[in-house]
Amino acid sequence: MTDIVGKRFWFFVAAGALILFCIISLGRFGLKPGIELSSGSLLTVNFEQTVNEADLKQELANLGYSGAIVQATGEGGFLIRTSELTSQAKTELESGLASRFGLVTEAEFYSVSPMVASETARNAGIAIGIASIGILLYVTWAFRKMPHPFRYGTCAIIALGHDALVALGTFSILGGVLGWEINLMFITGILAVLGYSINNTVVVFDRIRENLILGISGDFETVVNRSLVETLSRSLNTSLTTLLVVLALLFFIGTTIQNFAVVLLIGIIAGTFSSICIAPNLLIVWERGEWGRIFKRTSKPAIKANTQ
Repeated sequence: MTDIVGKRFWFFVAAGALILFCIISLGRFGLKPGIELSSGSLLTVNFEQTVNEADLKQELANLGYSGAIVQATGEGGFLIRTSELTSQAKTELESGLASRFGLVTEAEFYSVSPMVASETARNAGIAIGIASIGILLYVTWAFRKMPHPFRYGTCAIIALGHDALVALGTFSILGGVLGWEINLMFITGILAVLGYSINNTVVVFDRIRENLILGISGDFETVVNRSLVETLSRSLNTSLTTLLVVLALLFFIGTTIQNFAVVLLIGIIAGTFSSICIAPNLLIVWERGEWGRIFKRTSKPAIKANTQ
């Protein structure tokens, strides 16, 4: 039998290094909030003639919008993000661009006030917090007949925290290097990742419960390892097929759901790792009281295969 849990401390080291990298990235780049979370105006325009992005940024600076963020959408279109614009300011901006580049067609425009943005950000944080507490309580209740059911819920939440932090760290890099912003689609993606990851984790936990009831071994570590081996192909196949769907969304739908699709892509990969390598192994660490050895290499011999 493949010894997965015998390598648990290596998994913890890998996860710890990744989390440290994400924390450093967040400290270095932070997160760039979109207008839904930080206020401002977003104007989508199309030009009849070919316009260079650098020239557009320069003209915006000449018009007093040196801090504007410009993103090409293809076919002569651009997304222009500025501070909150009044109707008059928007008209003057479009007139200024028209005098420089010719006919300008407004495709979309919306503004978010600072008060609305602040409330949206607060509600998003509350939603994620409530979802996490709900997952903790549900998993604890679902395994209430097992010894120490709270451990199952806590280990699941730690694994979910790993997944969310990896997504945040990755987006901080994308924001610092490519100027990507987080928006409500990003928040939606985080919530979807929490739901997807907990599903994989609960499948593994449920098999652990079944094998404990069957009494396949008196050693908890052996039970967890066998449960992981039995559910490994299911977890990997489910994640792979879901990844194919997410990749299709990313490549064929376009920029409108870009943040959502990328968060799902990152979350599925991180969630598959955490549901196999983190959450079940944390149960063993808790059972054996090995918290002080999480980042130390274990010298325990590998688990022997069950010959029965």
